[in-house]
Amino acid sequence: MKSSVTIVVPTYNERDNIVPLVEKIAKNLSRYNYEILFVDDNSSDGTAEEISSLKSKYPVRVIVREGEKGLATAVVRGFESAESDLLVVMDADLQHPPEIVPRLLDALERGSDLAIASRYVLGGGCDDWSGIRKAISRGAIILADITLPKARKVKDPMSGFFALKRKVITGVKLEPVGYKILLEVLMMGKWREVTEVPFKFQLRQQGKSKLNLNQQYEYLRHLWGLSVRSGEFKRFIKFCLVGGSGVLVNTGLLWLFTEKAGLFYALSSVIAIETSIITNYLLNHLFTFKDRRVPGAKAFILKMAKFNLVSLGGLIINIGILSFFTEIFGLYYLLSNLIGIAGATLWNYFVNNWWTWQDSNPV
Repeated sequence: MKSSVTIVVPTYNERDNIVPLVEKIAKNLSRYNYEILFVDDNSSDGTAEEISSLKSKYPVRVIVREGEKGLATAVVRGFESAESDLLVVMDADLQHPPEIVPRLLDALERGSDLAIASRYVLGGGCDDWSGIRKAISRGAIILADITLPKARKVKDPMSGFFALKRKVITGVKLEPVGYKILLEVLMMGKWREVTEVPFKFQLRQQGKSKLNLNQQYEYLRHLWGLSVRSGEFKRFIKFCLVGGSGVLVNTGLLWLFTEKAGLFYALSSVIAIETSIITNYLLNHLFTFKDRRVPGAKAFILKMAKFNLVSLGGLIINIGILSFFTEIFGLYYLLSNLIGIAGATLWNYFVNNWWTWQDSNPV
């Protein structure tokens, strides 16, 4: 008999899927001491009663929540109530094949802290999805990659099917919003090694899909909350402050070289711009991205070169937006320039965050 496992399954009106799900889990986890813990949001179709009817034959337990709804918070409730050291999270709708659970547990027993059933590694997929749903899924991953660097460490941070060791969440305050509990665990949990196991996302056989516009809104709220709690929003503020100092350096040197040194203003501008880029790089290296510094002169120079390239792109974006709003829409050029600065700042931050100071360190 292998390790003790609790499978946490959030439910809401999934009565018709309960029996086939439990039977398949039992078939695939016969070698484990396991429990299936259902957390039900007070379903109106008799889901909880259906689960309770299986207690004499299978190791199932159900918690019924009243006055509280949401997949992610239901999973957190399951974590709090589970007693096992190995935890699995999966949906009740059979879109997550129970046959994959042993492979996730094997990954944990080989040393991983977190094992994710992934649609986006070799061998995985969601072939039966519509083009729109695939685009929504990919778009959500891109947003997570841009705003939350730790999410880039895996191919499928949106998966709702995963396993973890309890130590990953011990002492961690989980505050998920909506449905993406894995993203919460990735950003706030204590893990070092993660494995992605390929799986084919299945079509729902019974019941109705919960995907709707409100989920998309909740996802954006969750991204915002995670960016604040993980410190990424604070990093962005630091980047903006450094950028503001660069404006002062640029303006001061432009005046100094033009008015006092007698240089042609265009030449003064080139010197001022490059000097401000260098000072911005140094401050960001020491201040904004100090947790991602890599020792060695070679790494320092390489990052500076990357920062220069990104800044050149930001300058082009600034000028392009300035010209577009001024020439096309007749907007006052100073207002157009402010929009250009905002666009360039977003470009500079996200590309430098993603590329120049990419987070390659273990969590």
